[in-house]
Amino acid sequence: MKLVVVSAGLGVPSSTRLLGDRLAAAATGSGAAPDRIRVIELRDLAVPIAHHLTSGFPGPELSAAFTEVAEADAVIAVTPVFSGSYSGLFKSFFDVLSAHDRDALAGKPVLIAATGGSPRHSLVLDHALRPLFAHFHAVVVPTGVYAAAEDWGAGGLDGRIERAAGELAALARGTAARPPAGRTPEVVPFEEQLAALRATG
Repeated sequence: MKLVVVSAGLGVPSSTRLLGDRLAAAATGSGAAPDRIRVIELRDLAVPIAHHLTSGFPGPELSAAFTEVAEADAVIAVTPVFSGSYSGLFKSFFDVLSAHDRDALAGKPVLIAATGGSPRHSLVLDHALRPLFAHFHAVVVPTGVYAAAEDWGAGGLDGRIERAAGELAALARGTAARPPAGRTPEVVPFEEQLAALRATG
């Protein structure tokens, strides 16, 4: 199994990256047993992402990141919270990924997580991140993980990490056991469906 962590942390060291690493380690310990864990630091891709937004073409570094995500069996997506939502860099990466391959996340288990300075922004998981990945037809893990500054070193964070990682591992095992999913099902326009009914009626 290949696990990819997408981290939008900007600092060095980054609490966002730290949360991504702890989630990946917990997923490994809960039975996901990834053959490979790849971490994509969006901070390093900020310029290629901006170029893609203006030119419509990814450079080699961004193309490699797209391939890593597309080939992943499971994804952990972690962002810092700015102004009550995901960061612009985080959103821009998934925008250009979708423009490059709109089905890159379809049917793929995704664990959502965020870091912030205050627990008041914990709803960002359900109000921003979950709808974003539902739009991409990803299978979003039921438990998201939010870590405020005061959560580090507190007991509750470890429990949330273990629970979310266990759910990700279970989903990854389940999707790996199924035959490869096809792309997004073809949608037949309503007018064509009506015409087919008239022809048979």
